[in-house]
Amino acid sequence: MTDTVLAQSPASEAAGRPITRLRDWLDHLAGHGRLAVARPGAALDFEVAAIAKRLDGTKATLFPSPSRHPVPVVSGLISDRGWMADAMGVPAGKVIERFQSAALSPIPWRQVKSAPAQEIVHRNVELKRLMPIPTHNEFDSGPYITAGLLISRNPKTGIQNVTIHRLQLIEPNRLGVLLLPRHTLAFFQMAEAAGHDLDIAIAVGIDPLTLLSSQAILSLDADELEVAGALHGAPLEVVKCLTNNVCVPAHSEFVLEGRILAKERELEGPFGEFPQYYGERAKRHVIEIDCVTHRRNPIFHTIVGGGLEHLLLGAIPREATLLAHLQRSFPHVIDVHLARGGVCRYHLYVQMKKRSEGEAKNVILGALGGHYDIKQVVVVDEDVDIHNPTEVEWAVATRFQADRDLIVVSNAQGSKLDPSSRDGISAKMGLDATVPLDASEFKFTRIQVPGERDVDLRTSIDNDTAVVNWRDRLADAE
Repeated sequence: MTDTVLAQSPASEAAGRPITRLRDWLDHLAGHGRLAVARPGAALDFEVAAIAKRLDGTKATLFPSPSRHPVPVVSGLISDRGWMADAMGVPAGKVIERFQSAALSPIPWRQVKSAPAQEIVHRNVELKRLMPIPTHNEFDSGPYITAGLLISRNPKTGIQNVTIHRLQLIEPNRLGVLLLPRHTLAFFQMAEAAGHDLDIAIAVGIDPLTLLSSQAILSLDADELEVAGALHGAPLEVVKCLTNNVCVPAHSEFVLEGRILAKERELEGPFGEFPQYYGERAKRHVIEIDCVTHRRNPIFHTIVGGGLEHLLLGAIPREATLLAHLQRSFPHVIDVHLARGGVCRYHLYVQMKKRSEGEAKNVILGALGGHYDIKQVVVVDEDVDIHNPTEVEWAVATRFQADRDLIVVSNAQGSKLDPSSRDGISAKMGLDATVPLDASEFKFTRIQVPGERDVDLRTSIDNDTAVVNWRDRLADAE
């Protein structure tokens, strides 16, 4: 395998058209000054992650020949919300709406007979030789595949599920995997109960929209690759694996074909997770890889644990599906936001146009039921910018009273990765920070200066840098 050279040229896609290939996305980032290229030879142990995290949210980073491995690594592909708008081909304010629409109107994928993802085939699997797998955080227990789409099939219906799990390299062809109580675990439990392994595939090196689609909150038998098709505006091309019946994105850079082994558990972890703490070490499920396929001159994508790419990858799809969930029962909900201070998972801000007293509390309860990760919900009025944490804190400070507006739910299912929980058993809190409908006219009227928004500072302020004495300026004005 040889190093891949990326063109440092303007994006190849037409304006407003979604980006459907990883390499086109790299061209786009490079053409907009958002792709940094590291010096060759960065160490896979910590150095790749250190450089990528320093550039987190400003530039993606390409690493040629990391630790002298022939395959380049890229990180930070989707570490900014504005970039996601570019990938979708929509204005920045339409990202959630676009994802919501795709989740509600999926497009079935189209199977092809041959694909770039299967240009090269390895049946004698030694993962560390084939892929440059980094170690990210200080106490991570080893190299991890962090940007792989784990695709499985319902053993009863054959319908696929797509998600991302942390995957620790524990043997040359074995990976430890953390399966949280979601659809992959449900499929595996069906297979294990019947005495079978669960066939899976892991696709690494995927376009940004398919990555986002993997995080959609859907029903058990809904295929996230169909959401990817809707975001692309056309059916996603997939190809069947060589050793099982799982279908994977045809333009994946790497595909690992294997099985989650029934009745086998091995130690996995610790690993630096999105709450900015380590997921603990414990006996977990095991994947055995039977075959690896990849493109010629592939590129390996890694997501630094706990970085912005990790956080936003979960936030944007969840916001879209949570908004749709709430609006089905509460049509006056306007917008939702998973706050970065709540690690883009645990704290949800909801903006609504309140029409009746008590409605905000019902919205809180609906939001807590939307996903078990949600730990705190703050509901505010339509005049509060939920994307500005200072505005939300102001609303809580001036519109919320704990004895009247606080909801607490004890002993609910929460996130097992929340270190304050008791093995995933968590308390939930809701804050109604909305204005009472019977408030007097000026009690909750926000102050504002007339004409402030219309001021043009370019014509109102003297920006002459030669002016150094304010007294002289006053004298000139007399």
